[in-house]
Amino acid sequence: MAQAVDALRHGWPIKVGEAPVLLPVETATAPEARSTYALISAARAETLKLTNQREAADGHLPVLIRAAEPMGLEEARPIADPSLDLVVPLKGPFVAERIEHMAEAEAAMELARIAGILPAFLHAPEDAGEVVALEAGDLAPWADPAGLQIAARAHLPISATEEAELVAFRKRDDMREHVALVIGNPDFDRAPLVRLHSECLTGDIFGSLKCDCGPQLDAALAAMADEAAQGGWGILLYLRQEGRGIGLINKLRAYRLQDEGFDTVDANARLGLPVEARDFPVAARMLDLLGVDAVRLLTNNPAKVEALEKAGVSVTERVAHQLPANPHNTRYLATKRDRAGHLLT
Repeated sequence: MAQAVDALRHGWPIKVGEAPVLLPVETATAPEARSTYALISAARAETLKLTNQREAADGHLPVLIRAAEPMGLEEARPIADPSLDLVVPLKGPFVAERIEHMAEAEAAMELARIAGILPAFLHAPEDAGEVVALEAGDLAPWADPAGLQIAARAHLPISATEEAELVAFRKRDDMREHVALVIGNPDFDRAPLVRLHSECLTGDIFGSLKCDCGPQLDAALAAMADEAAQGGWGILLYLRQEGRGIGLINKLRAYRLQDEGFDTVDANARLGLPVEARDFPVAARMLDLLGVDAVRLLTNNPAKVEALEKAGVSVTERVAHQLPANPHNTRYLATKRDRAGHLLT
């Protein structure tokens, strides 16, 4: 699994089970590689107007397209990269073909997301280079939160409160290291105030005004400090899943598309990526390792409540966490409300 992700980031071909070889369109450098076929996501297929071919392009499933002539990476990249849509507006014609190895194709798409690259491959290309092989089932352990364990913990006074402990979690074959900040003195007879906060480099570190992540993080820590001052406690789970799970580079690509007029949902779709790819079961596992089975959840997103409860965590209360908008994120917040179901006024 880790070797396959590394291969995609290096631009090497992969072979999932008995399915044909796949060469990542974004990162590959094989100049001689050519194929008549490409594997793309359903969202990108919709952008290319292929979803009317429903028998082959169905819902969320990957789509295999056939071009009129063999293509190399130079011809394939405009298929994958929406930043080239205006440069190369006319693509195709393409025909959506039935996929014989759908489980393997879905695994390849998930691998691309994990690797942080655009989900597009030349399918069965000639002269692709040495192949890294894996099975579709190899992704199961990576997705299973049961392997997550506490790796280290230490007292960490922060600006919001001096009574805080940072707990780091690690899982084999996963380079992400999630952390929990436990604020106050744990009282397991009392449900802590909990915030699931997904990493946002632009908002958390640089103070981006395009989102509300930085202010939400600061407000959550302040709320937990107040809770601790009144005899309660809180846990901030900092989840390493940038851009709702699509990665930093793809998030910046989505920002570019937003600057062109697309909202955050449509920007992800044009990239061929899911609007929501965060791993909430890993948050439930972190809480379990901390000995917590019931929480008061600080969120505006009912999907987080549902995901935690589905993973076995009782949410005794949803605590609203809305902050004022600014001129740069008004449309973003409206999209979260109108298209993602967030409870914002």
